[in-house]
Amino acid sequence: MATTSPVPEDTSIAERSTADLLVLVSAMPSEQLARALTNLEAAFASESVIVATPNELTGEPRRLRMISTQQSSSGWALAPTDFVNAAQYGREHEARAILLLGPGADSLSPVALRGLADAVLKASIDLAIPHYSLPPHAGLINSAILYPLTRAVFASRARFPLAIDLGLSLRMAEQLANVAQSISAANQVEALIWPINEAVAAGFTIDEVDVGTRTMPQPSDPDINSILSLITGSLFGDIEAKAALWQRPRRPSPARRMANDVPGDDGTADVARMVSAFQLAYANLQEIWSLVLPPNSLLLLKRCSVLDAASFRMPDNLWVRVIYDFVIAYRLRTINRGHLLGALIPLYLAWVAGHINVTASGIPAERHIEAVAAAFEADKPYLVARWRWPDRFNS
Repeated sequence: MATTSPVPEDTSIAERSTADLLVLVSAMPSEQLARALTNLEAAFASESVIVATPNELTGEPRRLRMISTQQSSSGWALAPTDFVNAAQYGREHEARAILLLGPGADSLSPVALRGLADAVLKASIDLAIPHYSLPPHAGLINSAILYPLTRAVFASRARFPLAIDLGLSLRMAEQLANVAQSISAANQVEALIWPINEAVAAGFTIDEVDVGTRTMPQPSDPDINSILSLITGSLFGDIEAKAALWQRPRRPSPARRMANDVPGDDGTADVARMVSAFQLAYANLQEIWSLVLPPNSLLLLKRCSVLDAASFRMPDNLWVRVIYDFVIAYRLRTINRGHLLGALIPLYLAWVAGHINVTASGIPAERHIEAVAAAFEADKPYLVARWRWPDRFNS
């Protein structure tokens, strides 16, 4: 059971019931929490700040006021409970801004923490999304699907739409808490919440804050099949729920400065294995893919299937159509949704193999990802048309 910290020497701070900034820190090992608190103290030395955490608080007193929260999420993504807690404690302490910090947040610098908070406190932003600097081959589900699809559908250029750290206004926290409570009422235990989509739907302001490098938490079960199915299924479902919103014309958000690739050892990427998995799937999944993809896409996949690993590429326009057609099939329940998302996995691996080969040729990873995202934007009319007239493209 978590306990509160010792009473700070400055009783004027301890007695305050309100705070300009409420920081909710996810459960993490004690040494990580200590580093995170040190960074928070460096970032917000003189402000009215309350830090809430489910961790048991021990050690020397902190300048920041500490309170205990219920255990929420210690996973690789923010859980619905995190947003419920943010709204509850934000209201109780009349916070003007809320920071949600996920596991591993001790790797965020004081400057990064300050930037996320200032976007809300000083710039009146409702949702501050961090822009992480990650190695070229990290976060590829985000790069291949989440970022380009969210950018095209919801007209947001935020590079990490499923960020694990967020800056929120109180009204944004309450909006997300309402969604979380709906999920809880529907008993959707593993559902994910998409803050950008909710902010767009509510007409709230969004900004992106460069936070530099960050250590990203890893799922307890690293199985790519279950992770990809969970994330893509959740996003596809949210797109379905907000169809009336995103089909209306929206002005795209301003282009942001393209980030440079971050040096880093991504390990040995087994391109040959990924290409082999795609080729095996091409031989065995024709029946399923033919229910989802139109003949032209199947023809292009056939051409890809005969490429060797060293020269393998997934054309950007083909990848866009694959994802859009899978979104449509998810909506129409063309086949069982679990089987549908499973059939997407070898196609995703094919994209990853092609992306790695593109970057190995000397093209910066971020340049290729931005080109993919631009292709998603340019082809959005296809998604809209297929959504409204799904049978028109089946021949």
